[in-house]
Amino acid sequence: MTHTLTVAPGISFDTAVLYHLPMTSVLLLVDVQRNMLEPPEPVPEAGPVGEAIRVLLGRARSAGTTVIHVRNNGDDDDPDAPGTPGWELVHQAAPEEYVVDKDECDAFAGTGLSALVPESATVIVAGMQSEFCIRETSLSALRQGHPVVLVRGAHATYDGDLPARQTSLGVEAELGAAGVSVIDPAELRF
Repeated sequence: MTHTLTVAPGISFDTAVLYHLPMTSVLLLVDVQRNMLEPPEPVPEAGPVGEAIRVLLGRARSAGTTVIHVRNNGDDDDPDAPGTPGWELVHQAAPEEYVVDKDECDAFAGTGLSALVPESATVIVAGMQSEFCIRETSLSALRQGHPVVLVRGAHATYDGDLPARQTSLGVEAELGAAGVSVIDPAELRF
């Protein structure tokens, strides 16, 4: 028996295919959207973080790792409102990759993401914003029993009460204490 899962409007697939994939890891690119990495208001570390994500994506694709692009759907007055230039992904999804639209910080909440991530898969997380969607998605994946890896230097945020870099480092410490492996890109093996 097969089931069809709709991941985003107009995108659906046969879930029977999912359970036959020989996967050990899944790369989640969370909110790697134009409004975060390109003018007029990119995150302060857009250059190095954008490059780290580009390299990470290339390595995942070369290794045949499943890649899932998670896209935030902002409200009508947000820079990532659906259909606006800021909502667009920085990296076009390849035909075999998935795009999951979300409305909450936790990419697993109210989406079909859980069905795309096999129970035994390690979830590798990169993207924006460290203290919001990166934190919540990583913690959600842990609660679901997945080993989670956060790639140092491949996530970022904006300046707030603290400078952006300090906030990102604080999130790494918090997630590390919760059980997430925080590693340098060179340590990551797909």
